[in-house]
Amino acid sequence: MKKRPHILTIAGFDPSNGAGLTADVKTIETLKCYGVSVCTANTIQDDIEFKTCHWISVEVILDQIEILFKRFQIKYVKIGIVENWLTLSVLVDKLLQLNPSVKIVLDPVLKSSSNFDFHSNVTSSAVERSHQDLLDNILSKIYLLTPNYNEIEQLYPDKNIEETIAHISSKTNLFLKGGHHPNQLGKDVLFTLEGKQFSLNPKLKNCTEKHGSGCVLSSAITSYLALGFSLLKACYRGKRYTEKFLSSNKSLLGFHG
Repeated sequence: MKKRPHILTIAGFDPSNGAGLTADVKTIETLKCYGVSVCTANTIQDDIEFKTCHWISVEVILDQIEILFKRFQIKYVKIGIVENWLTLSVLVDKLLQLNPSVKIVLDPVLKSSSNFDFHSNVTSSAVERSHQDLLDNILSKIYLLTPNYNEIEQLYPDKNIEETIAHISSKTNLFLKGGHHPNQLGKDVLFTLEGKQFSLNPKLKNCTEKHGSGCVLSSAITSYLALGFSLLKACYRGKRYTEKFLSSNKSLLGFHG
């Protein structure tokens, strides 16, 4: 029997199982990897309504991470919602301490698909600058960032989109999702740390909006990386997997496999 690579997802819990760590694990397992998970938040939501978010303490999150790394060989980690950039920085440093060669895929979830703002506590320009300094440091330590157009515009509000792309891709690989593209819906672009750029155009025509599609895509890319595919091929295959998920039915909750 072929051994499956272990992938850790650090994300929130969604009771509808459309998004968050359960959606991640569904994706990871469908793609013939083994998913282990750490919970960052217990959310009160379904596929159309988001009521509130109860954050898990950093200490509990770190304890969960530590016991999993002690038991399993983990080379790839996907991160979803985290309470703030400071907490994320602590988690990234912990992962690198446990495995200095770990590859981290960060899906910077700033709002839920039902428009709940996870990072609504930015209250001043000084706080904003502090967050951006933290984000710079985080980006230099991860392998891939996977924002959509709405998210990337919020990461560095003082820069335009071209400046933000150049800034991020000078620090890490950037997979810019086109699900919210203003002109070319569904066109994704990979910007590599080496300065290369690759466009990934949509193929399937019958895709419909799905709760948790960003979680599925980032988990699929992480899975293909863990299976040994190059970054470009992992992004390409992750996109195709997500398109099948988006076209699996007409509801907001997609099917896997």
